[in-house]
Parts: sequence; structure tokens; C-alpha cells
Amino acid sequence: MNYSEIMVRYGELSTKGKNRKLFIEQLSRNVRQALAAFPMVKVQGKRDRMHLILNGADAHDVMGQLNRIFGIQSFSPVIKIEKDVPTLIDTAIQLMKETYCEGQTYKIITKRADHSFELDTNGINQTVGNAIIDALPFVQVDVRQPDLKLRIEVRQDAIYLTSEVVKGAGGLPVGSSGKGMLMLSGGIDSPVAGYLAMKRGVKIEAVHFASPPYTSPQALDKAKELTVKLVPYVGSINFIEVPFTEIQEEIKNKVPEGYLMTITRRMMMRVTDRLREQRNGLAIINGESLGQVASQTMHSMMAINDVTTTPVIRPVVTMDKLEIIDVAQQIDTFDLACQPFEDCCTVFAPPQPKTRPTIEKAREYETRLDVESLVDRAVENISVTRIEAGQRYLTQHEADDFDDLL
Repeated sequence: MNYSEIMVRYGELSTKGKNRKLFIEQLSRNVRQALAAFPMVKVQGKRDRMHLILNGADAHDVMGQLNRIFGIQSFSPVIKIEKDVPTLIDTAIQLMKETYCEGQTYKIITKRADHSFELDTNGINQTVGNAIIDALPFVQVDVRQPDLKLRIEVRQDAIYLTSEVVKGAGGLPVGSSGKGMLMLSGGIDSPVAGYLAMKRGVKIEAVHFASPPYTSPQALDKAKELTVKLVPYVGSINFIEVPFTEIQEEIKNKVPEGYLMTITRRMMMRVTDRLREQRNGLAIINGESLGQVASQTMHSMMAINDVTTTPVIRPVVTMDKLEIIDVAQQIDTFDLACQPFEDCCTVFAPPQPKTRPTIEKAREYETRLDVESLVDRAVENISVTRIEAGQRYLTQHEADDFDDLL
């Protein structure tokens, strides 16, 4: 079918009142970025709908780029025609001929925003329905559970027809809620936390702590590959590698075993908060789930949060492991996260960490460390990699193989 455009429906954005325009502008920017491979497509973000004028682009190729864009409730390939009854009838019959499959039932669904149009909703249904029966007498009508729904929208500027509605990702446009720093480990939980934060409009930068030689290049590669899995939802993500070996060795040498994890997490929080401040972030995001491990009890969270006044968003905090795994499988991060490459938290994890650490004890043990200097050096030596949509990250192992060929 020669579709003229794709009609995008906003969903939750329709409740945003006076701020609605800002959300639509952000969504328009995100859609343009996602459709960079289709320069001929024109994006028009209007108050009630977004229109993607195809200008010859294949509708289904373009729609394949829309599934992961947050802020979209649904979208349809549509034919735009003038507000003329004979043209409406001819187009409806043609659309039915090209989309109908033998044995299907159908129903006409009409919405009429332009009440000055010569036919009302019932009149359109009857007129178009009778014309379809005359042209295609073998097609059966089912108004309750039709296989095919022919949708007609009479708007102020034109009439739009479609027989396909694709569910979008929902949520809010990424960037509409500001930027947050995602503490990204190599595990199952933190990529899910990043995904859920983006769904609420947060643009993320991924902060990963690496402790070579205790953590392997494969562990770092895994974290970057997890970031690659999240990129299609936003277009690009900055991956920030933090050198954490010195800090962990200092903690290991000077802090009692029971508090190793608490002090480690406090130092991670400090470094992440410093990066947030430098890079204009508004919040810290992590994958903590209440009660899942020793560092994720209420007492531990309170002791760790003591080092910052920045909002710490924990999108998976009330989810159990099976719920988190379900989302991880949905976004295709689960199998990758299960690869057996340990991150720095796992490598230095004590056998019996404190489940009820106190703020007073944590502060006391930190007096044995030169906290500010350690944080300064870690932040000064970060490495930032920008990962773009459609880009496959080249692992260190693959890069070494490539260098050997040169």
C-alpha cells in the first residue's frame, strides 16, 4: 500500500497540560534522531498527534525504528486524502483489498473531529460499509471481535485511513525529565534500572567501576555491551569507565571486613555524585533491590546515602528477582548479564558483610582513608566512550585481533 505518512499517538503526554508542548518537542527530537537513516521523512509534532511525512520512504521500514522510542503510545501507517466522500470510498475499498486476508472479518471505526463534515460518524460507517460490501461481497462484518479494523479519522485538515495500529513503548520522552548517572555494574539489575529510568524520561550516562587487574577486560566489555543494549531507547549513551583499583585496595587494607562493602559503595556514590555535578546530572540511578543482598538492606542504603544529598533513584527497589529478570529478558540484557565475568563489587565482596551497618561506624572507618584525594584521582582519570544507536561496540579481544591483522 502506498502510505503517505505515519500517525503517532502520544498517550501519557496528553495529560501534561501547559508543559505538553515541551514534552512533544523533546519527543520530536528523539524521533528525528531515531530516523537519521531516513532524511526524507519530515517530523511534524502537533498538539494531538505527530505526523511523519514519508516522502517516498517505506512505511514499515520507518516503523521499525519507532518501537523503542519512549513517549509513543501507538502508531499507524496512514493514507491521507482530501475530505471528499467519493475519494474516501475509493480509498477505503483499495485499502481493504490490499490488507484483507481470506476468511477474516472486519469492522469500520470512525472518529470525526471535524463536525462540519457532510457525514456524521454513523453516516460514514454506513456509506463506506455499504460500498465495501458491494465491492467485496465475500467480506464478513463482525462488530465485536473483528480480525481487521478499518480506521477512519476525519480531522480538520484531511481524512486519514489505516488498518494497522502498532503498540508503542509508552512512558515519557527520554530527556524530558533531565539527566541521571546510572551506576552500571555487569549484573542483571542495573541495566533494568537504566531502562526503567529512561522510560520515565531520564537521559542516562552509564558509570562503570573497573578494578584491573582484579577485574578482567571481559568484564569491562560486558558492561559496554549492556550499554549497547540500552542505546536504541535513547539514541546514544556516554559510557564512563572509572578506575577504582586504588580505592578498593585502600579500603581492603584499612577497613574491617564487615564494612568493606559499605565503604566501597559509599566511595562509589561519592565518585558518581562528583561526575554528576561535573556533567550536569540531576540524580543518581542504581539497581538496588530491597533485601536482595547484604548491601541492599534499609540500614545499608541509609549508611550509603549518607555521603550525598543528591536524589538516588532506585527503579527496581520493590521488585523481586523474577520480576527484574522478566524485564531483563524483554530488553535482551539477561543472557549477557549472566556471563561469568565478575565486577569489582563481586571480586572484593567479604564473606560476611554487615547487613545493619551504622552511619557512625562508616564515618569512623573512613577517617583511615584520604577520601577526597582518592575521589579526585578516580574522577581525573575516567575514560568516556560515546556509544551511538546502530553502533556495535568492538570488544578489547576483537580490537586486539584486528590490530594483529594490520
